[in-house]
Amino acid sequence: MNDSLMVSEISEVERAEFYRKTYMHVALAILAFGAVESILLKVVPMEMILSMMSGKYTWLLIIGVFWMVSMLATKLSFSVSKTTQYLGLGLFVLIQAVIFLPMLGIATLYAPEIITQAALVTVFMFAGLTAAVFLTNKDFSFLRNIIVIGGFVALGVIVVGAIFGFNLGLWFSLAMVALASASILYETYNIKNQYSKGQYVGAALQLFSSIMLLFWYILRIFLSRRD
Repeated sequence: MNDSLMVSEISEVERAEFYRKTYMHVALAILAFGAVESILLKVVPMEMILSMMSGKYTWLLIIGVFWMVSMLATKLSFSVSKTTQYLGLGLFVLIQAVIFLPMLGIATLYAPEIITQAALVTVFMFAGLTAAVFLTNKDFSFLRNIIVIGGFVALGVIVVGAIFGFNLGLWFSLAMVALASASILYETYNIKNQYSKGQYVGAALQLFSSIMLLFWYILRIFLSRRD
């Protein structure tokens, strides 16, 4: 059958296969992220890792690069060519590993058990949100505008915070957990309704991105409790 057909238009068997491929690629992306992160933590000096957190303009540069690479990776992941799709997913995994390096470096140095705790909370929240979409069959497409507006507001707050050096605090992290949760609901809804049969790599990238956003802010919350 044509890969351009929407998931909602294909048979139950083909739909189940699309879901299997999508979530398998999400799992592989998470495993690849863990592997790359482990290598980076071993080869990059801790002084360099900590300097990424202390330099406000360095952090702004990282955010800018992340934004551009994310857009490029997303575009590549929806290419007709499967090779290009995997290139996009791999590029996104790599940039996520670099972004996470400072915070995971600090957690590894001072409280390594927090990483496992934050990962478990992320997994349980992701499982619950996914179940909510698949079991209720509700329309979560209305979340798109909330996520877009919330994303731009959050980016603006992060940039201003980095420039003027103020702590965004617990409430901002909780708000971002809510935004990431909404993103997971929206992307899971899209997996059921909006993607075509051949777009499982792109769907996996979008879902992986939302999971990593959730993990980032849950980890921040756990770390803030150690201060």
